[in-house]
Amino acid sequence: MHVLDASAFIHDYDVDGPTASIPAVRDELTDAAAYRFDAQAGGGMQVQVPGEAALAAVREAARTTGDLDVLSETDQRLLAAAYELDGTLVTDDYAVQNVADELGVGVDAIAQEGISERRDWNFQCQGCGREFEGSRDRCPVCGSDLARKNPR
Repeated sequence: MHVLDASAFIHDYDVDGPTASIPAVRDELTDAAAYRFDAQAGGGMQVQVPGEAALAAVREAARTTGDLDVLSETDQRLLAAAYELDGTLVTDDYAVQNVADELGVGVDAIAQEGISERRDWNFQCQGCGREFEGSRDRCPVCGSDLARKNPR
């Protein structure tokens, strides 16, 4: 089962076998890409609404990798659908690919190269420069904003 992100419809990605997507992906599409979604849905593509347990697993994995703050609700639901269906996610989004790797969900990239390694992001205070492993809104030391930083 291939679970299709918006980029699969935008790039007219051809998949052999069963497919699925989520309603929120359709909401992101316009013009020909929206037509392709509708045609696939009418032709047997499964439109999945993921359950709360799968969404919780995605959010925990995204917290682990440090990607939770950059994943949209649609990204989270798409990952949850792929996780729930034990499917291969078709996407070009690097943060989505990173979290998929943490979840053990396979990924097919479309127009971009896939990720070469998974990253667990650190966060650096914009005021005092301290680094933290977990995602937070503000520095617990000086109160400044934190920004994602590659741990290398």
